[in-house]
Amino acid sequence: MAEYIKLVDVTKCTGCRGCQVACKQWNELPAEKTGFTGSLQNPKDLSYNTWCLIRFDEVEKKDKLNWLMRHDACMHCETPACVKACPSPGALFKTPEGAVVHDTNYCIGCKSCIVACPFDIPRNNPAIEKMAKCSLCYDRITDGKKPACVTACPTGCLSFGSKDAMLMAAEKRAEQIKGFIYPNNPKYETHLMYIMPGTVEITDFSHTNPNPKMPATILWWKNLFKPLTLIGIGGVAGAAFLHYIIKGPHRVHEKKEEGGE
Repeated sequence: MAEYIKLVDVTKCTGCRGCQVACKQWNELPAEKTGFTGSLQNPKDLSYNTWCLIRFDEVEKKDKLNWLMRHDACMHCETPACVKACPSPGALFKTPEGAVVHDTNYCIGCKSCIVACPFDIPRNNPAIEKMAKCSLCYDRITDGKKPACVTACPTGCLSFGSKDAMLMAAEKRAEQIKGFIYPNNPKYETHLMYIMPGTVEITDFSHTNPNPKMPATILWWKNLFKPLTLIGIGGVAGAAFLHYIIKGPHRVHEKKEEGGE
């Protein structure tokens, strides 16, 4: 199977929210009751029922106001921390196409994925204790279609294609506008990438991580403490079996009657 990347050219985003609407429609996600928060961003944040969001940021530099708009959704990491942290088999898994997919049928509501994600993407529904996030429209891309958000984008801000083709397109466009690619860490690859304008810094955009990486706590747990726990469980089981072999099964002694010898 081909490996894909969703590319977001921030310089072409007009904030139309077509991607938000398409995501809701395709995934049959209900609308949320919202209110004015002092920003054109609506809803206020990602949620269990909102998997992609246009974020609005107002940044003033050199007495000039920059109005930044950015499509925010799951980054679909090459080595997803959420999958590594998830204790429930099948609840979160990475596909050969690069999509990190969730299955709420197996989610136990532990929130480990939320804590582990370096981009703060998964969201929990406290009413049912289940998590959800963007799945890169896995059901569409395996059927030869593009993600719903990409199809709905009217300006070419969102594009989708093979990994090699998108990497080449990103480098060419970034050079053309004298911008930069985010994330740009060869040690932490993702299947959603941004082309950012050179007039701003990544820290000017809200809800971004300048240095995404696998949390150390996840590495310690999975690579050190969990194996030791399994060894401990095996040791207890082995000791119990050895006791059974030497002493035999435990027998309940009859209680002596009062006054008996």
